[in-house]
Parts: sequence; C-alpha cells; structure tokens
Amino acid sequence: MIGLADLEARIPPAGAELKPAFGTSYRKTDRLSETMAAGGGLVTDREGQARPHYWGHRERLRQRFLAGGHKPMPEYEILEILLFNAIPRIDVKPLAKRLLAAFGDLNGVVAASEHNLLKVEGATPYVYLQLRIVEAFAQRMGQAKVLKREVMSSWDDLITYCRTSMAHRETEQFRVLFLDRKNTVIADEEQAAGTVDHVPVYPREVAKRALELNASAIILVHNHPSGDPTPSRQDIEMTELIHAACQAISVTIHDHVVIGKETEFSFRSEGLI
Repeated sequence: MIGLADLEARIPPAGAELKPAFGTSYRKTDRLSETMAAGGGLVTDREGQARPHYWGHRERLRQRFLAGGHKPMPEYEILEILLFNAIPRIDVKPLAKRLLAAFGDLNGVVAASEHNLLKVEGATPYVYLQLRIVEAFAQRMGQAKVLKREVMSSWDDLITYCRTSMAHRETEQFRVLFLDRKNTVIADEEQAAGTVDHVPVYPREVAKRALELNASAIILVHNHPSGDPTPSRQDIEMTELIHAACQAISVTIHDHVVIGKETEFSFRSEGLI
C-alpha cells in the first residue's frame, strides 16, 4: 500500500505540461555559429528536440558515395567525406568550401603547405594529416605505373604521375628518373627542393648518382609553381651542364620536362636537347 501511494504521488495531474527532466546537451556555441565551420546551428525535429542541422548528413553522404561513386559528386562533397576523418561531429561543408576557395580545386587543397592550410578558418593539423595521406596514396599509385616499366612507350603515364606529384606544389622540386638500357625506370628520386622560383641542382651529383645506379639514361623533371612551364634561362643553362656531365660518362638525357599547372614543356620536343 505504501508503494502504491508513492507511485500515485509521482503521477502528474491531468492536463499538466510535461517536459524532459534533462535538456539537450547541444548549445549554440561559437562552433555552431554561422560564421564558423558548423554552419547553420540547431534545428528542432518532429519530437521537439533541438539537434544540429547536419544530423545524419555524414551517413547520407557516405551512402551516396558508395552507391554512385565520386563522378556525380561536386568537389566540395568529396572533400567533406575526407574531412569526416579529421573533424568529428560538426558540419564540415563550410570548411570544404573555404578550402576550395582558398586553393582553387582539390589538387590545390591536397598540395597545400601546412602553413597556408592552417590559415584557413576551421582547418586543423588533423586536416593537414588527412591531406598528406591522400597525397601519398595518389603518388604511390602513379609511381606504380612508372617504376620497373619501359617508360618511352608509357609516356602519358609518366606525365600524369609527374603532374600528380608536382603540378600544384608551392615550391620548385627537381627530380630525376634513372633508366636502364631497356629504358625501364629503375629509380625515381628527388634531387633537390627549392623556393617558389629557384631550385639548386648540381650536375656532378646527378652524374654521380647515375653511375651508382648503373643507369644508361635519365629523364629530368621539375615544376614551376607559377603555373607557366616555359623554361627560364637558368633552366636551359642547368640542362646543358647536366648534359655535359652525363655525356662524359655515356649517360643519355632523354628529356627535361617542366611541369606547369595546366600543361608541360618538353626540351626534346622543342629542340633544346
């Protein structure tokens, strides 16, 4: 009887307005403001509960990606999926759009330096880590189509790999592909990294490395961060010095390719080698 009386005391009177004993844990903080990465703040669902507006968005986007692939998806949505791994819970669509606006396209975002990336509001070191992982996968996949293969018959694969690795870098990079007598790539090595408009290259070191690898030929590749692949006077002079150093040890230079953002320049095609 005592228990029944206690239960009756706990039952609210008829017509009383009922509210949850504990309110929602979500609050409209800076992270949920329209100016921050989260975007639109809170919305009220059919049951009257306040929830972030992006509730369920991540799973819906994942399912769209798995069902239809990446081709029908805009770049910002593909970038969103990547950012899911770096930033938990909040809406990352505004951040994805800010990154694309800052760096032009997905290639530019993936190649962005840590210093410049962290200037974008909402970007974190974890975002930078995810982008470096994606870049590593892309380069390894491209390199697999070049290494240990006869490169002269797969020139398009070589150019695609070089563009993936270098076209959107913010500083100059100089790399050498070393070939055996069958023109098979036996090594792909970065010789030097420089500034936005200069990279130091030492012809003697290139020739020395060719001897160490027993290479019969080489292909020189470097990028122009400005986007214009037209070689400078220094590029032409440096190529002539490397050619002279390699000629002395019977190593052939098949080409020197300058990678720009949209196209490339071949020294051999233009009669400079």
